Amino acid sequence: MSTESHSTPAKNPLREVLAIAAPTVATMTSYTLMTFVDKWLVSQIGPEPVYVGAQGNGGLAAWVPISIAQGTLTIINTYVSQNLGAGRPERGPAYAWNGVWIATAWWLFILVPYSFLLPSIFRLAGMDAEQARLGAVYGQILLWGSCLTMATRCLSQFFYGMHRAGVVLAAGIAANVVNLALSYVLVFGVLGFPKLGVAGSAIGTVFATLIELAIPIAVFLGREFNSKYGTRRQWRLSVSHWRDLLRLGWPGGVMFGNEMVCWGIFMVYLVSHFGRVHATAGWIAHQYMSLSFMPAVGLSMACTALVGKYQGMGRPDLAAHRAWLCVRAAVVYMGLCGLAFIVFRRQLVGVFIPAEADPATVATLVRLGSAFLIATAAFQLFDAGAMTISGALRGAGDTVAPGVATIFMSWTIIVGGGFALVWLAPGLESLGPWIAAAVYIFALCVFLLVRFLGGKWRSIKIVKDETALDTVEATQAGAAATDGVV
Repeated sequence: MSTESHSTPAKNPLREVLAIAAPTVATMTSYTLMTFVDKWLVSQIGPEPVYVGAQGNGGLAAWVPISIAQGTLTIINTYVSQNLGAGRPERGPAYAWNGVWIATAWWLFILVPYSFLLPSIFRLAGMDAEQARLGAVYGQILLWGSCLTMATRCLSQFFYGMHRAGVVLAAGIAANVVNLALSYVLVFGVLGFPKLGVAGSAIGTVFATLIELAIPIAVFLGREFNSKYGTRRQWRLSVSHWRDLLRLGWPGGVMFGNEMVCWGIFMVYLVSHFGRVHATAGWIAHQYMSLSFMPAVGLSMACTALVGKYQGMGRPDLAAHRAWLCVRAAVVYMGLCGLAFIVFRRQLVGVFIPAEADPATVATLVRLGSAFLIATAAFQLFDAGAMTISGALRGAGDTVAPGVATIFMSWTIIVGGGFALVWLAPGLESLGPWIAAAVYIFALCVFLLVRFLGGKWRSIKIVKDETALDTVEATQAGAAATDGVV
């Protein structure tokens, strides 16, 4: 581990941004590749256009409640990075531990009971019966394993905040390798394993997540981190840390969860109710949107860590500078993705269409998927800006206004606008909701940009008073004296 001080400004801003952004972006890309591989595997199960849509609907239905917890717990990055910038990195592990306890409670009391409701939810959505059945099975498996997913993300946010994103990257790469091998075996039933189809890809993902969790746990609890930051002795549940995480984290949780609900209505009803071919084409376009979007999420997380560090140092000028570097990088990347979506739209859709598919079905999938990709390309630059600026505001502790704005705009534009276009312009079919989605991304980007330029975030201070915190830490250290530092 490097012994350089993290409480002084870096001499080379671009190198500093790349040092944390590169592994963070690569990690987010690896997550997207995992879902990309899973979707491609299930697309090869058979010629019927049912499997990709089932996996997409099941995954989204599972992700909605998971995202509420994970959106809340991204604030771990903010607390860890701001304390790092303030020269008190030993305060960070308590936030990671208490994030894990919050996630465990959410899994036990919310996610497990919810999993048993999925079949009824899909039936009420009125989607294709076979897609509903397969989607419910896929979503239930992901929910049952989501305790591992959320614990992994808690530790990931800790390492992002500590500017040690390479640990998360190594875990992500290992998880992708395991997921590819295991999902292939379980989806198609090779090497003597049963052929589980769509369910097999979910099981492979859960086991891959277990590997993804094991690596950061080993580093977090290892001799080096424990001796420097006391990671083993801070495991106890702390009401004050729960209060901190929930006080600033709830807008992110509501924002993520609400947005996923709206996207769920968008994909599961507004698009899928036109039929299984529309659902499949929609999920193909959504997969490419994620391939563009997730690296921007990585840049957003890097932006949170960088802004948090400089806010903790009392240097909002440097925080703003690093934020704009991240915005420029995201705009370049997602702009190139948007260009590719337009130029290669037919070829990109064709990747997920099995060779033995009916020619008429192929033609419809290509037509619809191509139109969806053009709509997706239209909002790439605005999505880049919205994601990174949101991460900058989160790093500063400005979470409430962006959360409220996201809730309002997603319901009025994605859902309200989507229904309006389906009703007022039925000739557009499932393309209408995609147009509404593009309008939403544009409006959200404009709001967040105005919020950031307004500068209120510069005066926010979340790092606690040292004297008061030292008293708390001394009490905790005394209570944990028997744990020792190995």
